[in-house]
Amino acid sequence: MTGEERRELVLRVHRYSPEERRSWIQEYRVPLYRGMTVLDALLYIKQRLDPTLVFRYSCRMGTCGSCGVLVNGEPQLACQTQVASIAKDNVVEVGPLPGYPVVRDLVIDMTRVFENHHRVKPYIVRRDPREVEEAPREFLMTPEQHLEIYQFSLCIMCGLCNAACPVYHANPRYLGPQALTQAYRFIVDVRDEAAEERIALVANSDGCFGCHFAASCSAVCPKAVDPAGAIQRLRSIAIRASLGLWRKRASKVAPPLEKPLRRVEASYPTGNLVEGADPEEEAARPVQLDIDPEEL
Repeated sequence: MTGEERRELVLRVHRYSPEERRSWIQEYRVPLYRGMTVLDALLYIKQRLDPTLVFRYSCRMGTCGSCGVLVNGEPQLACQTQVASIAKDNVVEVGPLPGYPVVRDLVIDMTRVFENHHRVKPYIVRRDPREVEEAPREFLMTPEQHLEIYQFSLCIMCGLCNAACPVYHANPRYLGPQALTQAYRFIVDVRDEAAEERIALVANSDGCFGCHFAASCSAVCPKAVDPAGAIQRLRSIAIRASLGLWRKRASKVAPPLEKPLRRVEASYPTGNLVEGADPEEEAARPVQLDIDPEEL
């Protein structure tokens, strides 16, 4: 065992008991090893030292957004934060994300996040219900139009941007950078037809004009979504729309093909063998096409 593996980490965890209505800081000592994340340390405490410690986590790979916490004063995902990069004298302080009601220990109430997210209609709206019910062909979108929304579609709703936003803390009516970013993402999506409704919702002091452009939301985003940039673009759209200088045209449904595609059926090894079949023969069997590929 190396000296590095024998090192210890002191985790100072902010705890809260709703039954006692009491907050306190509790210190834990955990073995420090290379590659250790804050989530690894929390799991060690939960499994080895104190099963009463409560926190959220799921994917452990920066995808689900469940493990957002305050690490040394900065909103971060516990599963992506390397202890070695942030420990000060082998001490790390972990608390719940600010700006949210605390349920217990590191678990916060994200009701406001979900409600504001729902208010901006985070889905594609089409005026003709038949386009959805009858499942037509895909809606037309160029690669450039897709790139315009791609970055802003990466949001995992971790809540870090709201936690870093000073306006979100001060104004309980403020939609927050997460919801405003999603409003922009669907307003500029050429497949959507509800841009005017969303602009009416966000074009006020509780929406995009309430932003002070601290840009702290973009600084902490684990997916580089850049909520601050989205909000500034949203402001521009709202101003131009109020002057009658912005108009969106939604994309149309792709027209039917002039020449229907020909069905091609092929048989190939799938790994699921018929009873009694020789595995080597199945693996060596070539792909069989019912038509000549040259005719396609």
